[in-house]
Amino acid sequence: MKKIYFIILLLIGSHFSFSQPITSKDSIVYVCPPCGSSCDELQFDKPGVCPHCAMALVKMSLSDFKKQLSLKPVTVCFYLQDGVEVLDFAGPMEVFSAAGFNYFTVSKTYDPIHSQGVLFITPDYTIKDAPPADVLVVLGGNTGPGIIDSTVISWIKKQKPKYYLSVCTGAFILGKAGILDNLTATTYHLAINDLAKAFPKTKVLANIRFVDNGDVITTAGISAGIDGALHLVEKLRGRPYAQGVAATMEYDKWVPEQGLVIKANN
Repeated sequence: MKKIYFIILLLIGSHFSFSQPITSKDSIVYVCPPCGSSCDELQFDKPGVCPHCAMALVKMSLSDFKKQLSLKPVTVCFYLQDGVEVLDFAGPMEVFSAAGFNYFTVSKTYDPIHSQGVLFITPDYTIKDAPPADVLVVLGGNTGPGIIDSTVISWIKKQKPKYYLSVCTGAFILGKAGILDNLTATTYHLAINDLAKAFPKTKVLANIRFVDNGDVITTAGISAGIDGALHLVEKLRGRPYAQGVAATMEYDKWVPEQGLVIKANN
């Protein structure tokens, strides 16, 4: 009886995938999409779902997975202003959070930010005390001179992130800081002509989700910010990882080819 019971257990166990050490450099492993839990560091030898978070496992080479684990954390700074569009920052913020990146918010002062009349946000830092970041994100909504004044532009010019990302009319902020000079960019579809007129040194494109110049990425309006953020995750962590982030968010609208890559890497 014990022997039969043992055989049954073996048969049941054969249907599940268990994490195990794999030593071959060219081996294929199945890993959990990023969810911010310890299971992000596990590897499995068969497709299936993660037994810890129930997410569908992602196929990846073992060497890429080891490289992914060894990468340094990415820090993202979101500059927010009064009247900022909610989804402009909330969408990319959700992407970077799911990717396991560190992020914080910055504004001109510590006064609560009134976002599109929907909610109030208290920034983590001001432009006087914000720490450096790997990525600087600027958003659309109210980007007029009364909000994005010379003090803010001076602060942006002094920053030295590895990447800039603008969402929607946030492109006007990068333009005012001279960051879009001699580059190709896009913005909210109703603001394409205005961006081209305001910054004649910039080639402005319509009908595209994002434009990547290597270290400066601009996106179209609102939801396109999610696409641009996923593209940046792909640049930093690879497409399987970015696809895992999209799956974690249940964002099935990401089509990487809808963007234009001028320069793959900076």
